[in-house]
Amino acid sequence: MNILFSHSYFLRFDPKQWKLGQPYAPLATLYAAAWLRAQGHSVSLFDPMFVSDPAAVSESIQEHRPEVFVVYDDGFNYLTKMCLTNMRDAALKMIAIAREHGCKVIVSSSDATDHCETYLRSGADFVLIGEAEQTLHELVGELRSPDFDPANIPGVAWLSDEGVKKSEPRQLLRDLDKIPFPAWDLVDVEAYRSTWLKSTGYFSLNMSTTRGCPFKCNWCAKPIYGNRYNSRSPQNVVDELVMLRQRYGFDHIWFCDDIFGLKPGWVQQFAVLVQSSGLKFRFKIQSRADLLLQDDTVQALKTAGCENVWIGAESGSQKILDAMDKGITVGQIREATATLKRHGIAPSLFIQFGYPGENAADIDNTLSMIRELLPQSIGVSVSYPLPGTVFFERVKAQLSAKANWTDSDELALMFTNTYQPSFYRQLHRYVQWYHRKNLTAAYLRNLLARPSSVSIASLRKFFAVFYYYLRTWLSGARLSLLTRKEAI
Repeated sequence: MNILFSHSYFLRFDPKQWKLGQPYAPLATLYAAAWLRAQGHSVSLFDPMFVSDPAAVSESIQEHRPEVFVVYDDGFNYLTKMCLTNMRDAALKMIAIAREHGCKVIVSSSDATDHCETYLRSGADFVLIGEAEQTLHELVGELRSPDFDPANIPGVAWLSDEGVKKSEPRQLLRDLDKIPFPAWDLVDVEAYRSTWLKSTGYFSLNMSTTRGCPFKCNWCAKPIYGNRYNSRSPQNVVDELVMLRQRYGFDHIWFCDDIFGLKPGWVQQFAVLVQSSGLKFRFKIQSRADLLLQDDTVQALKTAGCENVWIGAESGSQKILDAMDKGITVGQIREATATLKRHGIAPSLFIQFGYPGENAADIDNTLSMIRELLPQSIGVSVSYPLPGTVFFERVKAQLSAKANWTDSDELALMFTNTYQPSFYRQLHRYVQWYHRKNLTAAYLRNLLARPSSVSIASLRKFFAVFYYYLRTWLSGARLSLLTRKEAI
């Protein structure tokens, strides 16, 4: 069967990410395309990453003349997991266009899982629930059958006269080594490369080594891969890295797993195989503080080429971490950060403000932690309730018709908390300037201790610190004003 794949992440509809200029190809989409191609289907891709109008899909449909149009979002990318309404609107427009061209339309995404009826009533024939490669393969294989009944295929939702119907859940794939490597040949890799080189001077590709996360943070949605953890073998991962290096010559890899290297001994085996393969590359990962306390694990990451670890710190308040069911301590965040720095790996922290019950003291604790630990980067957000989480159920009654952000930089608090939404937007600005000020001040202190290392670049930072202090002061003054005016 002739199948045209797409996804709903339009970089141009997310102004912050468009300006950042660090796009990653739709990995899950490429996995699904590779799976169906391995089953004998003809596959093609309309990649809207750099497209400005969803209507452009019409040209691709006319070119490839598919029988089936599949919107298959990248469940490995946190931007897609956020279910942004700009992307939902774009997906619905593409669905309508595909239907006008006579295609059967199938959708697999976090947003469609949470809002099946919206997608089905907008023209999708089927929504795939959960991990979807096998489901898609079985569904496509049955579409021409005169006895076709979607109820016989696990993991499918469809619309009937009685409303939305769902078949039984799909069992999860366990042996990830049997999944074909993503169909990278379908992507215009040079478009991604040129964007990365322009914004950073190097080229980064994304790669997944696992699926799922076994931890139970009560604000974290897992609609695709669930509360499980299955891992590819280190050898399978290195084989793909060798292939990618030969074909595309990357400089850097983002291992986009929720948790990298959780399986005991995996990181150590991976480091040995990377060295024996002759690969030399830099990479970043996401992990937890309690998994980064052992020197041998962190040293293995360094040996393999890790340069940056993003830790889900969330808060410097133990009260808030406990309320989130995070399962870590502030002490572990401190220790993990110190261990990474000792081994020459830069720590970065994800920070989340606005969780229910957070007060001024909790915010101050988080700011103190950021100042003390001086991570290389911070990713600051506000608590964002997504369906399927304990957090969502707690605040669901407070959510209005608006339950999703339009883009990743909206940062709207959509439930009642200690402060009004405008406070948290200003807090985000303040924390970013506060962190830059502290990083630059620390750099200057080190420079004063080694005056022989002074350069033109270091002099620029010397003058920059005054700018950062000014911006921090102005941003803090606005925050203080909001604190007085908007406190509930």
